[in-house]
Amino acid sequence: MSENLIEIDGSRGEGGGQILRSSLGLSLVTGRPVRLSRIRAGRQRPGLQPQHLICVEAAARVGNAQVIGGSIGSQELEFRPAAVVGGVFAFDIRTAGSATLVLQTVLPALMLASGSSRVSVTGGTHNPFAPPVDFLDRVYLPQLKRLGPSVELRLERYGFFPAGGGKVVAEVTPSNKLEGFDLLERGALGEHSVRALVARLPLEIARREVNTVLDELGWSPNSGRAEEVGSNGPGNVVMATIESANCCELISEFGKRGVPAEHVAKRVARGVQAYLSHDAPVGEHLADQWMLPLGLAVWQNGQSHQFRTGPLSLHATTHLEILEMFLGVKVRVDTEEERGTVRVTLLPS
Repeated sequence: MSENLIEIDGSRGEGGGQILRSSLGLSLVTGRPVRLSRIRAGRQRPGLQPQHLICVEAAARVGNAQVIGGSIGSQELEFRPAAVVGGVFAFDIRTAGSATLVLQTVLPALMLASGSSRVSVTGGTHNPFAPPVDFLDRVYLPQLKRLGPSVELRLERYGFFPAGGGKVVAEVTPSNKLEGFDLLERGALGEHSVRALVARLPLEIARREVNTVLDELGWSPNSGRAEEVGSNGPGNVVMATIESANCCELISEFGKRGVPAEHVAKRVARGVQAYLSHDAPVGEHLADQWMLPLGLAVWQNGQSHQFRTGPLSLHATTHLEILEMFLGVKVRVDTEEERGTVRVTLLPS
């Protein structure tokens, strides 16, 4: 056993696929092998499922890695990466598993690779258990670009859960070094909008959702749009976007059979109200996803960086533990009780 090998209990913290994906991504960047045990041990279907296996396969392809234990239902996995080389990659999830989560597994390595890459992923582009492609495009990737790398997304085909069949393509221009920054204030509020999509469902559903969000938030009718899109199967998503000078937030909810359109829309409105109830720039889901690239910047440049967000989710706190194990980055979380926010500081070891 290499003394650099990292041992991770996959049941710790949130105990789901996030631990696997973050561990794979950080293993690729650092070159450190990792052994995961008890993967998703507490889930109804423990171990690796198809959507997790494609993340393992994608990471192995990108990092020319040796994999031991990569099979359906496996709760043990050893991943030993070699050199990461940019190139053209195509991954087919073969289910409605999230294309965005596959992309986020390999992006940390590809954004620091020696050459550009094109990554296409076929699967679920709009999945209720993961950030939609729109979130990556509007919220996550603009902040990533400020670190140095550039990732351009192209949605070629919508894929709703459970049919899947969507396709997204990412063009990755890497950076030799990540330039970290603090993200502490939103800056002036800018435009806001709501967009409801339906596939193989009546457009009237989307119209009702848009009107409900506009009514709940008191937004102008010009701020809403209902659209019908093509997809292999039926689907419905409502997305509200809040622009600020320094950031963007996107709140999404998916329609479900038997759940009135108005109920879906009101959940979106409540999410917007919760985000606007404090002044932190980083929303709940971006907080979880932002920690890894910012941690890499701290690890590379040896300088501490901060961001402010609302209360941290279990996903986020689990992510912090993984960062410390791979990068030696220290994390400090300070509660700002009067503002209802927290300040997360990542410090070099």
